[in-house]
Amino acid sequence: MPSHETTSAFRKVIVAASFIGVVVAAAAVFLILRQSGPVAEVRLVANGAAPDGVSGSLSVDSSGGGLRLCNKTASRVGVAIGYKLSDVWTTEGWWNVDTDTCETLVAGQLVSRFYYIYAVDYDLGGVWGGKAIMCTRDKMFTIKGIEDCLARGFERTGFFEVDTGEQVSWTVQLTEPGGTGTGGR
Repeated sequence: MPSHETTSAFRKVIVAASFIGVVVAAAAVFLILRQSGPVAEVRLVANGAAPDGVSGSLSVDSSGGGLRLCNKTASRVGVAIGYKLSDVWTTEGWWNVDTDTCETLVAGQLVSRFYYIYAVDYDLGGVWGGKAIMCTRDKMFTIKGIEDCLARGFERTGFFEVDTGEQVSWTVQLTEPGGTGTGGR
């Protein structure tokens, strides 16, 4: 018959081995989930289709990367963007884009698939917006976070989604909305 000391030592080994097994299993699950990542990048809205008068494509000069916006309207346009970087939503504005010109909104290679844009027609009125609610203000801004806009002294603004298809360079074109399309100006 084993001694009390042998039984006690055996129990300690069993408890330690069980604890180590649980820790190893938890670490393995964490690593698997972390490495696999989401199937698709998390989107701010389920259906963030661009409004009438907006199109996008891979930029012709894709060597440098970046997100550009071209104003193909007869009006001056103010533009704000939103994006997620390192798990932090950020909105920035305003870029003033004259008629028939382009402006780089994000320099360098794009690191996100989805970007969000809100544009205001300064001359004729109206906006290009959408369902993705983010924070803005009237003057130049960079705002971290998209929650509690009003409580933090900002405006709640509906941005439209731009799906870059994970390209490193993308151009968005604003044009006059055709016909009576929904979501446009």
